[in-house]
Amino acid sequence: MEGRIDPPSSALRLTPQALAHRARAEHLYLATGDNALLGCAFFAPQGNALYIGKLAVSPGAQRRGVGARLVAAAEALARDLNLRCLRLETRIELTGNHAAFARMGFEKVGEKAHPGFARPTSITMEKPLW
Repeated sequence: MEGRIDPPSSALRLTPQALAHRARAEHLYLATGDNALLGCAFFAPQGNALYIGKLAVSPGAQRRGVGARLVAAAEALARDLNLRCLRLETRIELTGNHAAFARMGFEKVGEKAHPGFARPTSITMEKPLW
């Protein structure tokens, strides 16, 4: 995403300590294979939804279904927690992500602007579960 989105991703500011703290407070799922980390995501209940945050797939594992498997894991967790939908945010510029999430059943439900921006910088998408 570097150089493609404005403002830069908050992921660039994450420290090992911040990730460890977040992993204790939320559900951290890891996708592994071939003795490597292929992808990861944080899941956290947010009202009637399970929020998917910081979903990432390593470049070499993209287009191999890793992201879809992480979303399927989020769906299973949300159902176990009796939550009504999945929710995520993706940057305006990442239209490929918009299309990928739409193929997984997500719909755009809103737009947001980061502090200091007059234009929308991200969209919110949800996938109803029931």
